[in-house]
Amino acid sequence: MTGRPRKGTSVRFVPADGVAPAHASDLVLGLRFNIEARYGGTVEVDLVGEHPRPFALAFAGALRRQSELGGPLGARSTIKQHLQAYLKFFAYLREHSTAKTPADLRADDIDGYEDFLEAGGMTPIHRHTVLAKAILALRSIDADQPGLLDEGVRHRLRYTSARSVGRSRPRDAYSPFVARQLRDAARGDIAKIFRRIGWPLDEDDNYPNLRRVTDEANARIVASGRLSSGDRTFKSLYFMRLRRGLPVSNLAESLHARFHLCAMDIPPLLTFLSLETGLELECCKALTIDCLQNPGPGTIEIAYVKRRARGAEHKHIRVRDGGIGTPGGLIRKLIEATAFTRQFVPSENLWLYYYTGRKQLRAGLEHQQELVARWIKGHDLVDDDGEPLRLVLSRLRKTHKALWYLKTEGHMARFAVGHTPEIAARHYADIPSLRPLHEATVAGAFSEVAAAAGPIILAPAEEDTWRQCDPPPEGPEDRDSILRGDQDVWLAACSGFDRSPFGEPGEPCPQPFWGCLECRNAVITARKLPAIIAFLQFIEQQRAGLSASEWAMKFGRAHARIAGQVLPAFPESMIAAARREAEEHTLYLPPEARQ
Repeated sequence: MTGRPRKGTSVRFVPADGVAPAHASDLVLGLRFNIEARYGGTVEVDLVGEHPRPFALAFAGALRRQSELGGPLGARSTIKQHLQAYLKFFAYLREHSTAKTPADLRADDIDGYEDFLEAGGMTPIHRHTVLAKAILALRSIDADQPGLLDEGVRHRLRYTSARSVGRSRPRDAYSPFVARQLRDAARGDIAKIFRRIGWPLDEDDNYPNLRRVTDEANARIVASGRLSSGDRTFKSLYFMRLRRGLPVSNLAESLHARFHLCAMDIPPLLTFLSLETGLELECCKALTIDCLQNPGPGTIEIAYVKRRARGAEHKHIRVRDGGIGTPGGLIRKLIEATAFTRQFVPSENLWLYYYTGRKQLRAGLEHQQELVARWIKGHDLVDDDGEPLRLVLSRLRKTHKALWYLKTEGHMARFAVGHTPEIAARHYADIPSLRPLHEATVAGAFSEVAAAAGPIILAPAEEDTWRQCDPPPEGPEDRDSILRGDQDVWLAACSGFDRSPFGEPGEPCPQPFWGCLECRNAVITARKLPAIIAFLQFIEQQRAGLSASEWAMKFGRAHARIAGQVLPAFPESMIAAARREAEEHTLYLPPEARQ
């Protein structure tokens, strides 16, 4: 081995931005390359086996260009999604199009691809998203090689789809029940994680040779950060433990877990951090070891980067700071726990951990969904229906926002922290899990409106205030005649019989007598309690002779007003006295009540 490159293979150096440039003389090289994403790590691109080959080459170039600094594709996950969309488009072209090169492509091919996606059962939004990735690549090809694409195709690339995709539905939050399960499980595991790091592997002291080999294995990890399963020391330890009946199935992870975070530590850490801070998943994954800034009494700021269509934005969020049960304390502990790992993986990323496999020490988070599923199953977490929970980490931000919304009781000025009220309302408040609160709020508002439209109710204290004030604090000017009873009708005193809100000015009130219960001209004092109680007893008796709907239509509002608003305004002793009077004397009942 001379160390020289093989004949026919060009020597290439990856530039500072990590994007490998196209190499016109080597088609294979142009179809197999790595992209160092600005966020999330490396993407391995391999389009060597894809056909039509000219499309694969053109789209590979588009992917590289779009992933460059300043391009629209910055996250590793986004680049991979675009790559998968290209493969789907290539598969369609092979089966349904005669186009072999981008120059052969026609507008009908793009429209046909959209029809194909729809026929496959894709939702409008999903279809629009997949189609947009192919169109974005074609726009990049057109910009890079003007005149290559057909004029009809270039015109078609001005828009993604002529069809409506409908209104996107915001992702729902998890319920407080699920959130509590997640938080409790995460807290328990986090405590175990930090107790484990630095703690020796449990051994039987009766085996000095086993202790010696274990110490040797630990020393190898201290020296190089890891211990390969092919290492002589590891093999010796493995078989010594096996002969003594000690666990060996996860020996590599058990050894390294005393020095590093492990892959299975990531789900509880991410879950707790997202639930407590409301940071987006991608923002959590991109945190660095210098993210804690500007400490204050019991609080600290987390500096993070939020990616947007117009580029990355550097933002801050103030969070609680203390022990590991707070976001600030947890991040500080993570920085401390990964300091040893950082000696061997020189990365500023907060997330450094051990993972069994080819690349044992890793920086940045990958494939966390599989780990999340294992974590959820290990804790037997369930959803609101009692079924096994399927945790989607991106919903945790919505869950945090929903819990904060409930805590602020929907007060938008307090809730919309970090957002405009419009964005907060549309994306975080308008979700299914918050509908019960909204419905209760609306019902309460209607109740308040209904109460405001009802009669003036004067308990003894309020009646005394009316008598002493000049003018009265609220209500009609003819106060004295009302309080004397000069303007009494059956259930109340009326301050405006010819000024009814239900009729024409100057005309007598057209409402039945119980309409006083819905009229602001009515004044109810203790003097009217016997009549009101007698009427209440009467309408309750009518339940026996009317259907539920008929009774509710005729007497439902009156019953609710008396039981829920009028009677509770008076002392219980006064109600009891009025009830006795209503029972001892046959009170007049207007004839329209019996109609």
